[in-house]
Amino acid sequence: CQPCGPTPLANSCNEPCVQQCQDSQVFIQPSPVVVTLPGPILSSFPQNTTVGSSTSAAV
Repeated sequence: CQPCGPTPLANSCNEPCVQQCQDSQVFIQPSPVVVTLPGPILSSFPQNTTVGSSTSAAV
């Protein structure tokens, strides 16, 4: 989008640039979703790690 930004005279280039910008946003949206999936999984890992620490302390 930046290369098309400085060239406002190219209206035809501006249209495809908008599509590219939309694609970038679409890619950005699924990224947080993927991060959200490992989120709860990571939460489970800390629990197991805590249990392991408790077991080590008990030993």
